Amino acid sequence: QVHLVESGGGLVQAGGSLRLSCAASGSIFSIDVMGWYRQAPGKQRELVAEIGSGGTTYYADSVKGRFTISRDNAKNTAYVQMNSLKPEDTAVYYCRIIVRRSPYSESSFQYWGQGTQVTVSS
Repeated sequence: QVHLVESGGGLVQAGGSLRLSCAASGSIFSIDVMGWYRQAPGKQRELVAEIGSGGTTYYADSVKGRFTISRDNAKNTAYVQMNSLKPEDTAVYYCRIIVRRSPYSESSFQYWGQGTQVTVSS
């Protein structure tokens, strides 16, 4: 199995910063994609940012220029540095990864973290 441990959420004032971490462990051969999603109360879960194995990144328009996603392949860990936080960034943030569990199969699997709360006060 694969386990994800998220950390770094909390309460911050508008304009502040937080750094979220997502560490993966378990039956992993390679991690193709690591990403962060968020879900605010009453809203659908949305993609915030993701990074491929080669370092290619994607950002939602709402966070471009403020959030930076990165990964440490040696540690199977993804990070998102969130700067200039706004009250509308308040949500539960979830890590999602897509992995291959074996070098002998092209099958990929996705896993989600348990979520970490980010609250931005005005």
